[in-house]
Amino acid sequence: MYQSYIGLEVHIHLLTKTKCFCRCRSAFGDKPNTNVCPVCMGYPGALPALNIEAVRMGCMVARSLNCTIPPRTWFERKQYFYPDMPKNYQITQFASPLGKQGFLELTGHGTDCKEIKKNVRIKECHLEEDAGKMIHKGTVSLLDYNRAGVSLLEIVTEPDFESGEEAELFIQELRRIVRYLGVCNGNMEEGSLRADANVSINILGKGLGKKVEIKNLNSSRFVRLGLNYEIRRQSEILDAGKTIVQETRLWDESRGETMPMRQKEDTQDYRYFPEPDLPVFCPDDAFLASVNDAIVELPRARMTRIKNQYGLSEEQAELICGEKESADYFEAAAAIVPEEAVKIANWFLSDIKHILTREGITIKNIGFFSLNPNRLASLVKMISEGRITAKLAKQCMELAIADNKDPEEIVKANNWEQLSDPEKIAAVVKTVLAAEKKAVSELRTIISSDNISTNEKRRKSLTAYLVGKVLAATGGRADPKTAGDQVNKLLSELHYSQGAENE
Repeated sequence: MYQSYIGLEVHIHLLTKTKCFCRCRSAFGDKPNTNVCPVCMGYPGALPALNIEAVRMGCMVARSLNCTIPPRTWFERKQYFYPDMPKNYQITQFASPLGKQGFLELTGHGTDCKEIKKNVRIKECHLEEDAGKMIHKGTVSLLDYNRAGVSLLEIVTEPDFESGEEAELFIQELRRIVRYLGVCNGNMEEGSLRADANVSINILGKGLGKKVEIKNLNSSRFVRLGLNYEIRRQSEILDAGKTIVQETRLWDESRGETMPMRQKEDTQDYRYFPEPDLPVFCPDDAFLASVNDAIVELPRARMTRIKNQYGLSEEQAELICGEKESADYFEAAAAIVPEEAVKIANWFLSDIKHILTREGITIKNIGFFSLNPNRLASLVKMISEGRITAKLAKQCMELAIADNKDPEEIVKANNWEQLSDPEKIAAVVKTVLAAEKKAVSELRTIISSDNISTNEKRRKSLTAYLVGKVLAATGGRADPKTAGDQVNKLLSELHYSQGAENE
């Protein structure tokens, strides 16, 4: 029986306006090789200057992962030759990272429905510059250096994962955290959040085996698939009595398997030495206070609080807190009518999410949504007070979105106030029963029958039909329950009056 050991190296692009060590614009999607300068291109004599905002954002992540921020931190040069690194070295951190010895509590379920609950140790969070981008076209490789020098934070875990499902859950939770903090957009398809994985297996109780690194894992799903494949591959090698080769492999999503890339380097191969052009950074009290002030309530803590405060189910709270903007929207509406928080959650997770998808509005842009939290709260309050039916409320919501109007105005303008007066509804019911003689006659026959239970389904169907006619006659304004009560009452009266006549 084998034990799996998995560690992750997660790289996130920090949302700084400029690069980590120069003043070049840091942006995705610009024309190739337009955001470059002598510093990020490694020209002789060009000197780097540390972007303090990158340090602040990195420390925010480190603190959120329960890491210790050291009193002194500095940078090193990591030596390696590759076409996307024009200096032939990378400015990074090795001996003294921004944060170290943290942890992240992992709670949830994997795709296999097994419960996952463990503390994942964070070895370190270190700041570095990213490399450029290589675009391969047949036998030609193109280089775009816009990304070279962009602020990159690397989060390194200890080998605490045992399956692809655990690693996937970690990536998803980390992505939520950095998006909540506003330090990274977490778009894995754009490369702003990337993960490399180190995996080894060994006989249970024997400790770490030969480490294999997997690259090109650009989605949390691929992290799970790639790791589970690699565990199977290494198990088969050991079962055959062979030795696992320490190497770097690529995840091939088209084949659903990892492929050899190159031999895995050891730390000494990089020949780290202190970066001579950057001084040691010593965070003072004011800097650390600014880091603490910028940290918001994190998704897991917010989910627990919202669940308890508003009486939501665990699933509702988790869905609402998936993005900070959706949680902000919900809480803004729930604060107006806290007694209707569950109804607000239901509306948000069903109708509103559907409309956002239909209109192509992302959660990030929900602040521009015409049905703002005040209007949603107003709509839900009118339903709870019995002023408008659920059916008309949906029509009202659509109009509020299309015309950018307040629901109260729409209800008054369209005369949609719910009709709840039993006497007024009874008058409409009498008119409907007089017009629907065939249905009424059949119902009276069923009611008069000695074996009414055998016709119960038909009786309910005909009653629902008549109630629908009443609702239609009132333009959907009649309270459905009151309408149903009045239909049954008047049908009963007709039945007894007919019985009296027959006697």
